[in-house]
Amino acid sequence: MNKLNLNNGIKFSCQSSGNCCVSRGNHGYVYLSKDDLNKLAIFFNQNKNEFKKKYCKITNGFIHLKEFKKNKGNCLFLINDRCSVYKARPIQCRTWPFWNENMNAKTWNKEIALFCPGIGKGRKYTKESILKINFLFLSAPQVFYMIS
Repeated sequence: MNKLNLNNGIKFSCQSSGNCCVSRGNHGYVYLSKDDLNKLAIFFNQNKNEFKKKYCKITNGFIHLKEFKKNKGNCLFLINDRCSVYKARPIQCRTWPFWNENMNAKTWNKEIALFCPGIGKGRKYTKESILKINFLFLSAPQVFYMIS
């Protein structure tokens, strides 16, 4: 098991398992920033309005990817257990697994390290780099696209 100890850093390398793209109960929406919308629209060769109409929904004023019952809460871009938009994936996805809610020993050791096969592999992230990534995600609500 890869116990959480930020002072020692954390080794992580995405293994493209798709595990982070599947719903785990209370985890759900993939919220989008303006930058995410731009990147995804370009990826699909669409304008932002076309992309939003086809792939997005608004909840409590924030835009997020649609969820379909047939996908059982899994990301609509998860195809054959792989992210089909990996190069244009949203910031919420780019900052996994270093979300604030994951950065406590109990959650990390009992859920994240067991759930994500990339934990303990690849590049070692320092405490400082993890905190920077975590800050990006923590500040994300300010950059998520709110419809007024």
